[in-house]
Amino acid sequence: MRTIYRILLGAILVGGGAAFTIFSIRSNQTLTRPMQVVSPATDSTKTSFFSHTVNTLDGKPVSLEQYRGKIIIVLNTASECGYTPQYADWQEFYEENKDHVVVLGFPCNDFGGQEPGSAEQIKGFCQKNYGVTFPMFEKVSVKGSGKSPVYQWLTDPAQNGWNSQEPTWNFCKYVIDENGTLTHFFASNVKPGSEEFMKAMGL
Repeated sequence: MRTIYRILLGAILVGGGAAFTIFSIRSNQTLTRPMQVVSPATDSTKTSFFSHTVNTLDGKPVSLEQYRGKIIIVLNTASECGYTPQYADWQEFYEENKDHVVVLGFPCNDFGGQEPGSAEQIKGFCQKNYGVTFPMFEKVSVKGSGKSPVYQWLTDPAQNGWNSQEPTWNFCKYVIDENGTLTHFFASNVKPGSEEFMKAMGL
């Protein structure tokens, strides 16, 4: 019995270590658009990021077309996550660069149930705790069969030209250039001051 117990315990420890390793790899993942990829036609409503309309936390529709000409950072956010303090980092980055960059926040409850609040609660939390002024939108699903149209575009190579990577946790980042081309995916731990992000932004 003790021998069996030790074997099971060892299996649990090894399995747990493997799971932690996998999570660590995913949390550090960075993907860059391959140079040889041809971008989807920008005039196709099926493949253009700018063709989507989304609702703000106040329920007002916003066409993403209004962000054409700026570099766009898309975040899937949550209020009860270990990465939630990144709200402050991205707010500072937005304030310093908003003449040519916009940060778009999409709350989601897909990871650990860490965004359970209503739109009103999310808005109040972001403003009270982090002074968020960058655009925030209604809560969406960012993975699986129920993902929102925006995240369908971000994760479907037939629409964005190359990327199939879904968010692996809260606060993953997608970078879209001024012309609507998806250029990078960054995992949760990457902040505006991270070397790989600054390089991607040409900073």
